[in-house]
Amino acid sequence: MSRILLVDDDATLRRTLQLNLKARGHEVTTAASGTEALRGALTVEPELIILDLGLPDIDGIEVLLQLRGDLKAPVIVLSARREAHDKVLALDIGAIDYVTKPFSMDELMARVRAALRRSGPEDEAVPTLSGGGLVLDFANNHASRDDQEVHLTPTEWRVLAELAKTPGKVVSHENLLRAAWGPNYGRERHYLRVFASQIRRKIEADPTRPQHLINEPGLGYRLVV
Repeated sequence: MSRILLVDDDATLRRTLQLNLKARGHEVTTAASGTEALRGALTVEPELIILDLGLPDIDGIEVLLQLRGDLKAPVIVLSARREAHDKVLALDIGAIDYVTKPFSMDELMARVRAALRRSGPEDEAVPTLSGGGLVLDFANNHASRDDQEVHLTPTEWRVLAELAKTPGKVVSHENLLRAAWGPNYGRERHYLRVFASQIRRKIEADPTRPQHLINEPGLGYRLVV
């Protein structure tokens, strides 16, 4: 059983999702607005949050931003917004998955299971890596470059953590996508291009001449520290 916070202003959909989640043994708390979601997140301490972006009082992206600062619980976004930039923004901010409405209930439940598995204890510990003025402390999600703190988003940490498991070695695009965004991803290489550019601006002394996050065309990326 896992504690799940379900946030959606559609009463019918909220009730349907609640019944399906409870039928699978989860403890479900519901919220119909951004205000209720933020309050519930603090009181329930959920292990997973399912968040609709189209809320009546606070935009779901703003709710996601606030949740990211207070909780480590993974967030699955539900949205009728189909534009790629909305999906990229939500994932960049820290959502672990993005499900477009309308969706299959079986598919959503599979994504819930995958998110809960990923939020459990890691099978492989990632070390602290340092060199060239860069320090990446994966245990505490703390990064610095030349003794200046660097803020990385949860998604950026997931990309780097996957690379850090085999420092210096190439990790395929497919493996990086699945590690950072979930098992349903593998072809969205443009996501990696966007995030690689963002990460380089933060960790590289000269992002135009990267020394740490190296692209191997057609193969993937490697992390050199």
